[in-house]
Order: sequence, then C-alpha cells, then structure tokens
Amino acid sequence: MKIAIGTDHAGYRYKEKIKSFLTAAGHEVQDFGTFSDESCDYPDFIFPVAKAVASGEFERGIVLGGSGNGEAIAANKIKGIRCAVCWNTLSAEMARRHNDANVLSLGERMIYEDQLEAIVTTWLETPFDGGRHARRIQKIVADV
Repeated sequence: MKIAIGTDHAGYRYKEKIKSFLTAAGHEVQDFGTFSDESCDYPDFIFPVAKAVASGEFERGIVLGGSGNGEAIAANKIKGIRCAVCWNTLSAEMARRHNDANVLSLGERMIYEDQLEAIVTTWLETPFDGGRHARRIQKIVADV
C-alpha cells in the first residue's frame, strides 16, 4: 500500500517508528516531514499528506502530533479526507469499518509506544463495512 506520513515535532519519534515497521512490512511510505523534533507548525506537514491522499496519489495517510487533534482538524479541511483520531485498536477498527477513514491521526503523548504498531496495523487491515455506513459517508462528502 502507498502511505503518506507527516507530523510536527511532537509526533516525530513515533513517525520514525511507524515508517520503519511499515517499510519492513512491504508498504511504500513517503515522509512529508518534519524531519526533526524542533518546534514547527503542524499544518505545514499535514496539508501535504492530506492533499496527496485526496488526489489519489496515496491510498492512505498517517498524521501525528502531540494529541492528534489539531492534525485531524487540519487534514479534514481537505475535500475527500476522512481523518480519524485513534487511541487504541478498537477506535482504529471502527474508524475504518464505519467511517472509511483514509487518514489516521495519532497523538504521541496519548498512546503508549507498545500499542502503536497494533493500532496502525488494525487501521490498515480493517475493511470498510459499506452498507448503511456508505449512505452516511455519502452525506458527509456531499456539499452542504
């Protein structure tokens, strides 16, 4: 799978870990930055990830920050993005099953490191249920 990833300084350490295990699992990962833990502004790195997913260049995106909230808000500004903040495997599973989330937002300060791989793997491997949920997604993507 082609995956875009980006973070601010607060998610930098987890971004590096995610890149390593995704690459080892055979995924193609493009890092949109940041490339250090020096303070920076998350929209500068989140918007490019979201735009790359929305354009179809990448199948999925992963964004990170301290809590993941600001990153999800920024990503969701891009038309076609359904970014969900996930904090455990159940939230990751439901983000895919019910919301067809195409971008995952993670908070490095909110998730224990030993749970990180399981959350990302669950989100990547869980299919969208469709059915009644597809009708709801259509309402979300419709212009209001």
